[in-house]
Amino acid sequence: MDPLRYELDDGVAVVTMDDGKANALSATMLDALAGALDRAEREAKAMVLAGRTDRFSGGFDLKVMMAGPDAARGLLIQGGELLMKLYGAGLPLVIACTGHALAAGALVVLTGDYRVGARGAYKLGLNEAGIGLPVPVLAMELARDRLSRRALVRATLLGEIYDPDTALAVGYLDAVVAPDEVVARAVGEARKLGAISKPAFRHTKQRLRGATIAHVRATSEADLRELMPS
Repeated sequence: MDPLRYELDDGVAVVTMDDGKANALSATMLDALAGALDRAEREAKAMVLAGRTDRFSGGFDLKVMMAGPDAARGLLIQGGELLMKLYGAGLPLVIACTGHALAAGALVVLTGDYRVGARGAYKLGLNEAGIGLPVPVLAMELARDRLSRRALVRATLLGEIYDPDTALAVGYLDAVVAPDEVVARAVGEARKLGAISKPAFRHTKQRLRGATIAHVRATSEADLRELMPS
């Protein structure tokens, strides 16, 4: 079963994750997302990444993460590459956060250029420290770039989890709307961003985020060894 759907809507690629469960970032989902982004960069002016109703993404596939260090390491490497591709995408990326977004799911939200969230009893945040795991350099740098400085310690070191309205206040989201309006609002924002000159957008984003991407890639191998020693 294909875990995502790709639709081209008048120049906007609308990509919807739906594995029927928590939209876990499995190897299959990561491959599909990378392929969808490559396709969107070829044929679209902007891309919207959405989840299914009530679930954006619960993060990395726990079955793989618990299967042993080699399996976990492979998934983390693949996931890190996907996150950097999204963060540095050469076209505008709008996130339609349709529900819960935790751990690596919250990191996907942080990669967006504009992020629309569903109002409701949803949880967003980096819960690694809260469950006894250190926050990786990649996650720390995305949080440092996108979140309010006042919120950074609570969001990372203390593992605070937010409802959508508070997530808006600390920087996870740029807008919060009714659940049935999330995708439409995201598509509307994508159309606005898609009107920006592609070369101007791409080069400006590289200047904005290139140094962070280079730092993450330069430190990821050593960071992974520290997180998951052999």
